[in-house]
Amino acid sequence: MAEKPTPVEVKILDKEYLVACPAEEQEALRQAARHLDTKMREIRASGKVFGTERIAVMAALNITHDLLERDTMSDSASNILNAMDEKLDTALGDTPGR
Repeated sequence: MAEKPTPVEVKILDKEYLVACPAEEQEALRQAARHLDTKMREIRASGKVFGTERIAVMAALNITHDLLERDTMSDSASNILNAMDEKLDTALGDTPGR
């Protein structure tokens, strides 16, 4: 039976939030909250965006962009490796044991 989520307190831009979270995911939640807090502070410090809600949206957009870019780079690397593997297979021919 899955463990019941318990409230975890996280602090983002000096405001405390209680978030229900299973015990095994609490450290990951705290890490995510620290990352979000850092991004929001960077945006606030730039002086270009005002208001907590707008800062949060900009941080979410930046974090999402970073994740999508990383996924795209991973896909590109995977495609390159697959192409290299195919070229090696072609160059080596059908090698016994493969």
